[in-house]
Amino acid sequence: MKLYNMDLSNFATKSRLVIYEKGLNIEMAPIPGGDLHSPEYAKVNPLGKTPALDADGLLIPESEVINEYLEDKYPTPPLLPKSPEGRAKVRIFTRFHDLYLEPPLRALFGQMNPKTRDEKVVGEKVTDLKHRLGQLEIMLADGGFACGADFTLADCALAPTMFFITNLGPAFGVKPFDGHPKTAAWWTHVQTRPSVKKGLGEMTAALAAMQRGGS
Repeated sequence: MKLYNMDLSNFATKSRLVIYEKGLNIEMAPIPGGDLHSPEYAKVNPLGKTPALDADGLLIPESEVINEYLEDKYPTPPLLPKSPEGRAKVRIFTRFHDLYLEPPLRALFGQMNPKTRDEKVVGEKVTDLKHRLGQLEIMLADGGFACGADFTLADCALAPTMFFITNLGPAFGVKPFDGHPKTAAWWTHVQTRPSVKKGLGEMTAALAAMQRGGS
């Protein structure tokens, strides 16, 4: 199996964390053609997104589908609880991440340059992101990981995106831990996990390389 991967992508990191947690022998493959929109990659993944998993000829796009597939195929160690209720709690987080928390952050990526940014877009997306961070604070378990004592797919989803929020958010006046003690405690705790340490280290190196290239 191979994962078409970009180290800086929060969605690709989300799947890398699962691979690292489970100790899977999956090749990390660069994007063919070096670009998500390349004709070469379009033949692999018509959606033109990263990650995509080639599972012995079955092409699986979308990080959350990949993660659920890997959980189904390699259930040990588990990243979903056994009970339907516990699994639902984890999936509430992964759904919240994909549909509500990450999109306003993504919209700000193109607004990093103060000289070219659209202040109306920035204002709307910052307001939305702060609102979502407030919701996350309410949702998080008290202490431990996102859903409690066990590390789950919820943490795999949230940690790479929180990396971007903490690194890029201050440029827009977003301070994710101000008034959010549960989020701050979770962020400190989740970074002690070896898989998270490794994945965020890769993101850090990729971000530094991109910033050097753009300076």
